[in-house]
Amino acid sequence: MGGLLLIVLPAIAFVTALISGIFGMAGGLVLMGALALIVPVSAAFVTHGLIQMVSNGWRAWLNRGDIVWPIIGWYALASLIAGLVFGFVAWVPSRPAVFIGLGLVGLSVWLPAKRFRLDAQKPLHAFASGLLVTATNLLAGVAGPLLDIFFVRTELTRHQIVATKAFTQVFAHLAKVLVYGLPLLFASMASEVPWLAIALAIPLTMAGTRAGKAVLDRMSDRHFLAWTRWIVSAIGAVYLVRGLMVLTAG
Repeated sequence: MGGLLLIVLPAIAFVTALISGIFGMAGGLVLMGALALIVPVSAAFVTHGLIQMVSNGWRAWLNRGDIVWPIIGWYALASLIAGLVFGFVAWVPSRPAVFIGLGLVGLSVWLPAKRFRLDAQKPLHAFASGLLVTATNLLAGVAGPLLDIFFVRTELTRHQIVATKAFTQVFAHLAKVLVYGLPLLFASMASEVPWLAIALAIPLTMAGTRAGKAVLDRMSDRHFLAWTRWIVSAIGAVYLVRGLMVLTAG
């Protein structure tokens, strides 16, 4: 698997970064599911976190002029608190639990977000999004669709949404790397993380992100919102079925 992973992971990283570069999410769902199939769960969390930190960070940099900084400040504070809390809990979800979690996160795009009256431009709501999204990220590996609930009622453009969400996700993925990565280091199990494959995937992640931005620039806000919901929910449905099948088979 080691040699194959050197080819598969960079390829998946490019495709998923391309998807996220266009829609601001969905790519992370695909990447996490793929990693959960081919490496141990803890290693999957760390690998996904490292690649997604680069992907989201690069996407935020490419759209840096559109970042809404007040949202970032409140989100980062909440993300730090969530990471510290989870750091004291020595628990790693099982593979079926990860897939079920990914499925539920994907299908969360159908929650009646407008009824919740959540708005990331409000400080308290931005702080709440940091707690919820980071906690979910630490449980399922991905939480992008939940983050979207806090942006549905904002007055932001598609570029501001993609840029701001990308930067907030850097903090969520950093928490994941620290919470799951440090125990691996202390347990001398760092070899479970495919470091070389990650190194090869990073430049392709950046290339996919840039290509995605080019597509995003040509989309309308209406098509952006419509396509995002259907793509993410389809991915979520597949993962939910997969998780339930593995759970019942085991």
